[in-house]
Amino acid sequence: MQRRAMLTGLGAVAASGAQAAQKPNWMSAALPDGTREEAMLERLPGKQPLIKLTERPPNFETPIDAFGTAITPNDRFFVRYHLADIPSMDALKNWSLTVGGDAAERQVKYTMADLKKDFAQAEIAAVCQCSGNRRGLFDPHVPGVQWGYGAMGNAVWRGVRLKDVLAKAGVKPGAIEVWFGGADGPVMPATPAFRKSLPVALAQRDDVIIATTMNGQPLPHLNGFPARLIVPGWTGTYWIKHLNSIEISTKPLPNFWTQKAYRVPAGLFPVDLPFTSQLDANTWPITEIVVNAVIAAPLDGSKATRSGFTVRGVAWDRGHGIKTVEVSFDGGKTWQPAALGKDLGKYAFREFSLASGTLPLGPCVVSARAVANNGETQAVTLVKNPAGYHHNVPQTLTVTVA
Repeated sequence: MQRRAMLTGLGAVAASGAQAAQKPNWMSAALPDGTREEAMLERLPGKQPLIKLTERPPNFETPIDAFGTAITPNDRFFVRYHLADIPSMDALKNWSLTVGGDAAERQVKYTMADLKKDFAQAEIAAVCQCSGNRRGLFDPHVPGVQWGYGAMGNAVWRGVRLKDVLAKAGVKPGAIEVWFGGADGPVMPATPAFRKSLPVALAQRDDVIIATTMNGQPLPHLNGFPARLIVPGWTGTYWIKHLNSIEISTKPLPNFWTQKAYRVPAGLFPVDLPFTSQLDANTWPITEIVVNAVIAAPLDGSKATRSGFTVRGVAWDRGHGIKTVEVSFDGGKTWQPAALGKDLGKYAFREFSLASGTLPLGPCVVSARAVANNGETQAVTLVKNPAGYHHNVPQTLTVTVA
C-alpha cells in the first residue's frame, strides 16, 4: 500500500520551543528516557496531534488532556496496530464480511449494504483500551510499546449485534469459539496474521457488536474502517479492525496472538468470564479490563494559585460500573469524594470532578482512585507481569501552588 498511502498528509507538529516546554505535561515523567526523547506530537490524516510512539506499524497515543470528558472525539482517539500492511481506503471500498467455520451450518457473505439492510442496529458506549496501556510506567520497565496513559478512548459505537450475524450462519451445538480476522496484515510472510477469538458465550452476548460508526460518524480509517468488532469490558486486542472474516469453531484458535502473546500468569487478575478454551496450567489470556481512573486536568508539572483548581478526569472498569472516585491533594494522606458525571453505561468512562479549595504554597501532590460497583478497587502496588498489562496503580501528579 499501503504505508505510503496511509502516511500521505502526515505532518509533524512544529518542534517549537513552546512544544518542547509542554512535553513534560502531555507525556508522563515516569516513561523511559528513550521514549520521552523520541516521541513527538504528530498528525495522522483525520486526527489532531497524537503522541507518536512507533510509525510502522502506527502506534499513536491520545494526550492525557483529552480525558476530561467521557466521550473521546474521533480525531483524538488513539491508534494501535500490530502489523504494518494496512489497507488503504480505496482498497476497502469493496469490503465484505465472510462468516463460516466448521461449527457453522452454512457460509454467508455480507456487504456493508447487507449489514445495514438485513439487521437491526444496536448502539453502546464502551471503552477501547489497549492491554498494555501504561506499560511505559512499569518499574522495572518491560518490553513492548511504551504507552503512557493514552492508549485508550471511549466512544459510542453503532452497528449490528454479532449474535445476529452468527445466527444467520447457524451455530452448531459443538461450537466453543468464534475466530476473527481483519484486512490488515504482515509485511513479511513469516509474520503471523493478527487473529483473535472469543468464547461462544461472549460472542452471543447482546452488547458485542460489529460497529460501522463511531460517535455518529463512519469509523475513521485507522480505527478500523469500515467495520470493527466491539467487545465491551474486554481489552482492545479483541476489537479486530477492518473485520472481514468470522469463523465459528469447535476448536481453540491455534494462533501466536492467542497462545503465545497477550497472556498473563494464571489467576493474576480478576475475571467474570474465564476464557476456558484458551486457559492452561500456567498462563491465561489477558481479557477483562480492571478498574482504573485518570486525571486529565490539571496537568502534571503545572502551576496554580492559592485559590486552588478543579481536578477533572474519568474512571472506568470492565462493566460493573463506577461506584465512587476519591481525590487526594496531599499525596494520599487524606481523600475526598469527587462528584460523578452522567452515567453513559456500565462500559463507558464516568466523568469525575472535585475543587481543591484554598491550598498552601508549595508542591501539591494530587491523586485519584476509583471503586467499582462490585467493590473492586485500584491496586495499591503494581501487579507485575512480564508483558506489562493492567497497570492500575492510582496516578499521581504534582502542581506547584505559588
